[in-house]
Amino acid sequence: MILATQFLNAALAITFVSLALGQLMSMVRLILGPTSGDRILALDTMVINALGLVIVLGIHQGVQIYFEVALLIAMLGFVSTVAMARFILRGDIIE
Repeated sequence: MILATQFLNAALAITFVSLALGQLMSMVRLILGPTSGDRILALDTMVINALGLVIVLGIHQGVQIYFEVALLIAMLGFVSTVAMARFILRGDIIE
């Protein structure tokens, strides 16, 4: 049982570091992206990385409220990505 706990803690630590590194790389793409499409994709990737960080934090702490927060972040991330893409393509969000 102790070995499984140590394995879980090691896996969670590796996951935290990987997601944080992905978040930083997406932030660099957001700043340096040559086109607006690159910036929209970087923001969408940052939302997905934030989702992963929230879920891993919920697993680490053993609290279920983080999963509901992850659902809210996922919904807001999808809507904001679609809204930004429509704004870039058409210049107006609501027709």
